[in-house]
Amino acid sequence: MAANHGVMSASRRLLASLTAATALLAAGAASADAAHVPAAHPTATGTGGSVASMDASASRAGIDVLKRGGNAVDAAVATASALGVTVPFVAGPGGGGFMVIYNARTHTVTTIDGRETCPQSCTKSLFLNPKTHKPMDYVTASDQPLSTGVPSMVATWALAIKRFGRESLKADLRPAISLARHGFAVNRDFRQLTRSGLPLIRAYPASRRLFLTPKGNPLPLGHVLRNPGLAHTYAELGAHGARYLYHGPLGQAIVNAVDSPTLTPGQKVITTPGHMTMADLGAYRARVRPPTHVDYRGLSVYGMAPPSSSGTTVGEALNILSGFPLSTEPRAEALYQYIEASRLAYADRDRFLGDPRFSKVPVAKLLSPSFADARRCLIAGKALTSPLAPGNPFQRFTNCKAAPHASVQATSASPEAHHTNNIVATDRWGDIVAYTNTINFFGGSGEVVPGYGFFLNDELTDFDFAPITHGTPDPNLPGPGKQPRSSMGPLIAFSHGKPLLSIGAAGGSTIPETILQTFIGHVDFGMSLQQALAAPRIAQTNSPTTLAEPRFYRSAIRHTLQRRYGEKFSLATGSILPLDNYPGDATAVQILGGGRVQSIAEPYRLFGGSAFVVHPAR
Repeated sequence: MAANHGVMSASRRLLASLTAATALLAAGAASADAAHVPAAHPTATGTGGSVASMDASASRAGIDVLKRGGNAVDAAVATASALGVTVPFVAGPGGGGFMVIYNARTHTVTTIDGRETCPQSCTKSLFLNPKTHKPMDYVTASDQPLSTGVPSMVATWALAIKRFGRESLKADLRPAISLARHGFAVNRDFRQLTRSGLPLIRAYPASRRLFLTPKGNPLPLGHVLRNPGLAHTYAELGAHGARYLYHGPLGQAIVNAVDSPTLTPGQKVITTPGHMTMADLGAYRARVRPPTHVDYRGLSVYGMAPPSSSGTTVGEALNILSGFPLSTEPRAEALYQYIEASRLAYADRDRFLGDPRFSKVPVAKLLSPSFADARRCLIAGKALTSPLAPGNPFQRFTNCKAAPHASVQATSASPEAHHTNNIVATDRWGDIVAYTNTINFFGGSGEVVPGYGFFLNDELTDFDFAPITHGTPDPNLPGPGKQPRSSMGPLIAFSHGKPLLSIGAAGGSTIPETILQTFIGHVDFGMSLQQALAAPRIAQTNSPTTLAEPRFYRSAIRHTLQRRYGEKFSLATGSILPLDNYPGDATAVQILGGGRVQSIAEPYRLFGGSAFVVHPAR
């Protein structure tokens, strides 16, 4: 194998020797919150291939493609396009994402960067108030067409199918076209997601006509929602390929919607149109990038490189944690080290991560063992104080120094919306595809492209609105043709050169935290992957407090961490959805050997997901 794509050997015996099914977050993990409702199909075990996503109809679309002879890439595209029909508030052709692909024939890992770009009109002051020159309010900015980046989802699908698929884009879109034409019954998930963006949906006549009642209210439960506009969009993309968007009528419709939005008379939400051109669309390219790679406990872990921050953030934290015997330590001590490793990795993320075409991102140095040594030595028995200053990956590590604080402008950094989805697909040939994609906020910018049936993204709000720190460069400021930093990016882990598992998640800036926590829950704490994914979560993103789900916040171990180590916690609560203020749903797959896999979806967060296999085990 090539050094940057190969899978280094490790020991499967490691996992077998771990303690059986210890709760990752100890006390409180067994008590379910009242809002938690198990998904109908959270796990499935069998052969022939698998799909896990946040929606049952979308997962079945991927399974249908597998049954017809498609591979994992085809299944991922079919699932993603179907999510654009059934969960249009978080998915669809108006967004973008990152795909991590394992090809079993060549034994290589490849990643596709399908992140949106800023139009050529973008400047560093994109989200500064022109009168006060201060950063705009994040929610207000997210509601504007100004926040829409060049859609990249279709380019990602086309590149993935061309390089790795067995079917055509036309074939992979057929299940989604059928769903859009024949419709699906509105469920409580759909109604709750509609409520979360109601004022914004009402502001656009095209959005209102498609997703609301004539009086402007959420559609009733059981209403069969058909989307002929999206069926037409997918049919035309199948017939003409990605050119239909990037050089054709669909692209012109997107440009018109961004630059000259049609608004509901009297609306007071939308104030700032965008500045996108057909040249911006025509210049877009999805890119193949080398994956990130670290070794952890004898496993080879591959993730997504910049402009995703997931691979480096998870990788750096794993490097730091590799110096601690987490599996044999008292659980409170292990969790303290996990929290601080995350805090340190996020401090470095915010300073160094951005679009690698515009800033030199020191990926190799951030993932070097010597840099992890320098950061690890700051974890010395007491909670560090955020905002924490980044480390210096360019400096040779000599001895431990006190951890300095950072001078951070709290209003300048984007919080990065939580509203994302992750798909994990496998096939009978042993391929694996993990695909995290989104349109950002629930409903993206809120604008449905008139006549085409899908929301546009508001991904440009993932840029920093102004420099985060004084006196140091910020690699994540807006710029012409630039990609905003993202937290999206699943991982695939290998043992003995063979795939072992894949994990991906929603949750905005907390995505690396969810992936990291699920991974160490399985590898270090001896939980099954299903248990690790369901365990109550915490998230430390270099913030003054660690965000905690209710089950953890109410647990005895939270009090121990506060008393013994000085950790501070804040409670994650949901105003619209269960835990919608916390990292969203995750999906995973466990490779069991002999062609058998266990497909795993979120059991309850955001009402849970659905996992299926082609041939279920008896």
